Amino acid sequence: MKKQKVWFITGASRGFGLEITNAVLATGDKVVATVRSKPESLASQLNNPADLTVVTMDVTNEVQTKEAAATAITQYGHIDILVNNAGYGLLAGVEEASAEEVRNNYETNVFGLLNVTRAVLPYMRKQGSGHIINISSVGGLTGYIGWGIYGSTKFAVEGITESLSQELAPLGIHATVVAPGFFRTEFLDTTSLTRTGNEISDYSATVGNMRSFATQVNKKQPGDPKKLADAIVRLGNASRPPVHLPLGNDTLAAFRSKTLQFEQDIKEWYEVVTGTDHDD
Repeated sequence: MKKQKVWFITGASRGFGLEITNAVLATGDKVVATVRSKPESLASQLNNPADLTVVTMDVTNEVQTKEAAATAITQYGHIDILVNNAGYGLLAGVEEASAEEVRNNYETNVFGLLNVTRAVLPYMRKQGSGHIINISSVGGLTGYIGWGIYGSTKFAVEGITESLSQELAPLGIHATVVAPGFFRTEFLDTTSLTRTGNEISDYSATVGNMRSFATQVNKKQPGDPKKLADAIVRLGNASRPPVHLPLGNDTLAAFRSKTLQFEQDIKEWYEVVTGTDHDD
């Protein structure tokens, strides 16, 4: 019999979090799933499995993240895999987004992720093992009209994870950042996506078109969330996990297009790029 791993999954009430929780339970591992409210609802939805513990936790509340991590340790004795999934989208032009909208998006997507990571890492360091899986986005690899603020939070997650992977490697702990493309979840629903209330007419042909596009493609995205969940399970069981895992053909195409353009910019500006060192 395989040794049961303990997964700690944030934002488990719907979308990726729900699918990952379901997929992990199907493998026989244990899950501590966090939700912001109504923990009994998630447990009931999953038929109250014995290997599931649902904890009420808001990632922006540092006290709650520490309490949730302590509950996981009390319940199971260890945390093997942390999936930082909780987050939400903000559809707004960079100028359109208010300071409050920007701050709130960062509070959840970046500072919340850091709260949970700081709450769990002391236990992983003590046990000398673990794997942190941070959910980013294709918007964390390349910029998109209307998603500049949201994408910037995911760019932050990419950078945080790259540094974490280097800092934690000597301690026996892995860190991976997963960048999904466009998947058929509730991400574009009004219950999940925040749209700025400040729409500037000068951006109607750019951000305005993106607003219309987001409405039209909702529930028509190419990515299958169940297949993503299976990929996360495989990642969590890998002996040598990658630092970066883009998921989806659209993500791969977008990243390759960006790197090609990056190389073209370097080629055209090579003398300037290489001409800024001291002469000595």
